[in-house]
Amino acid sequence: MAKARMALTELAEKGADADFLREMIQYVAQRLMEMDVETLCGAAYGERSAERANSRNGYRERVWETRAGAIDLKLPKLRTGSYFPGFLEPRRTAEKALAAVIQEAYIQGVSTRSVDELVKALGMSGISKSQVSRLCAEIDERVGAFLSRPIEGDWPYLWIDATYVKVRQAGRIVSVAVIIAVAVNTDGVREVLGMAVGPSEAETFWTDFLRSLTRRGLRGVKLVISDAHEGLKAAAAKVLKATWQRCRVHFIRNALAYAGKGQRQMVLALINTVFAQDSAETASAQWRTVADQLRGKFPKLADMMDDAEPDVLAFKGFPKAHWAQIASTNPLERLNAEIKRRTNVVGIFPNDPAIIRLVGALLLEQNDEWQLQRRYLQLEGLQAISDNQPARLSAVMA
Repeated sequence: MAKARMALTELAEKGADADFLREMIQYVAQRLMEMDVETLCGAAYGERSAERANSRNGYRERVWETRAGAIDLKLPKLRTGSYFPGFLEPRRTAEKALAAVIQEAYIQGVSTRSVDELVKALGMSGISKSQVSRLCAEIDERVGAFLSRPIEGDWPYLWIDATYVKVRQAGRIVSVAVIIAVAVNTDGVREVLGMAVGPSEAETFWTDFLRSLTRRGLRGVKLVISDAHEGLKAAAAKVLKATWQRCRVHFIRNALAYAGKGQRQMVLALINTVFAQDSAETASAQWRTVADQLRGKFPKLADMMDDAEPDVLAFKGFPKAHWAQIASTNPLERLNAEIKRRTNVVGIFPNDPAIIRLVGALLLEQNDEWQLQRRYLQLEGLQAISDNQPARLSAVMA
């Protein structure tokens, strides 16, 4: 627990994470105060009860200065006596304790006793198992609403990638895949569309995931970009009727594995001449030339190139203005790195819902940031590949 609290305190001190942690501290602190006052009053807000010992009397505002930044709180007022949350007392190590509450209730969501002890350490009267469950449920509701929201419009490009985390299942620690889907719509705006957690990356898993997206409204997908997952390739063709783009970066890594360390720069330079071509035709011709040049010294690499050509060069059949973004899963690399860094804080997840709670919250945060940024893709060419192109009205002579 001490290690977890230290890790979250370190997150608070990093500027890139401050907004995320500050928002969560504010939300959890507010909910904990509401629960604390509910216990002191002997009844919930607006509830008629013979056991009621006090009543609420509005709020007063208070700014709580933390290392994550200034947090605006609304302190509940009582009709009889006063209420002041103990965690605002300057002598208490409130930030560390509240970060640990978030770690337990928001990220892990399992140890009710630990949460209760931490809340008592904040100077509150403690919260019950049902209150902890309710708090986690409210947080899960936010993430769930985001991950199940309707998907509207056409989404020509869909990036899918997987990262792996450890989770405890039936007394064993296993590695599970966390699948993330990001897409760009015909306005050039990038959004996170969904995620899924599963024990493997078999075709059935990919198929179920893609069908869940189509049930929510996903349509108009023309190109699916991912690493070399045969199951995903088959599922994309079956469910989305879309072309599959094998990630160029992952392909190059696989290709270089066939060459010795001293020869990799030469092999890389040859393969890159393919991607420098200005058209699908010249790229295809150069691909075959490079494969033939490598065949004598690296026959296995040449065979792999023969098989991979249509998948690695699929992006060349789309608008040139988009090539840099749609040739690989690089648009997801930064997001995956952040997910990995945060999940490493947890180490081993207690269950799948805990994974969804943390990763889903990170995706929600990232999606909000993307909405404030400029278009991810140029509009040039997006309408041309859309299934729903705007109608053109012919001129009418009077």
